[in-house]
Amino acid sequence: MNRTTAFVAATGRAGTTRLCVETAAMLSHVGRDVVILDAAFATQGLARHVSGRIDTDITALLTEDGDFDDALFHHSVETAGRLALCPAYAPFERFARAKTAGAAEAFESLVERAATEFDHVVVDTPPVAANQAVAAVTAVESVAVVAPASRHGTDAVQGMRGRLADLGTNVDVVLANRADEGHPLGEAIGIPTSGETAAESVPASVPELDTSFSPAIVAAVEATFDVSLDVEFPEGRFADIDPNEYLPQNYLPKSLRN
Repeated sequence: MNRTTAFVAATGRAGTTRLCVETAAMLSHVGRDVVILDAAFATQGLARHVSGRIDTDITALLTEDGDFDDALFHHSVETAGRLALCPAYAPFERFARAKTAGAAEAFESLVERAATEFDHVVVDTPPVAANQAVAAVTAVESVAVVAPASRHGTDAVQGMRGRLADLGTNVDVVLANRADEGHPLGEAIGIPTSGETAAESVPASVPELDTSFSPAIVAAVEATFDVSLDVEFPEGRFADIDPNEYLPQNYLPKSLRN
């Protein structure tokens, strides 16, 4: 089982933040306590999932004497476990300081700290080009690359594989976002479009389980975190669903790989 995982965007607008929230919510749905750490400073996407004022954000923890608990915000979705968000929401000057080498070391320590308080730590990571993104992918146990289900996404995944290899780490799972049947990322786990786009509609996979999006998120969680989830779908509505249809051919869980 992986406790710390970085979801890395292969390219801009891949939908990484949303999949971080969806997968974390599914883990929380089955009773796990999960926190999402925001390494995507430039977009501040995770902050859009926070209700209320953000006085202390993750950059304050990395550059100032901020308290971890003050930077945690409870997601409004009702789940059996705890779903906490640690977003980036700060002026540009602090973003710049949060990208220094010293702040990157603090980010690695923050991942370790979070893992002592939560069952799982998810890191929302932009395309790897800055210190905090490098810290994110080297501090975690596994890396999932998120890419659009397109030819451009295929090329972006290959480029990200090379960049991560240069850093001494590997891609454990590829997630093809907004995937139709027969998408070009044959190695990837396909995540279909849920039909919801607004931040307040995320997560769409829980607590109301549907017939296509929720099973795909379950498949993504099980592959990415190397766990088996006991998700109870409403009887009768999901009898014909095979979660394996969302997995690439010849897929093996990480625990069974040589």
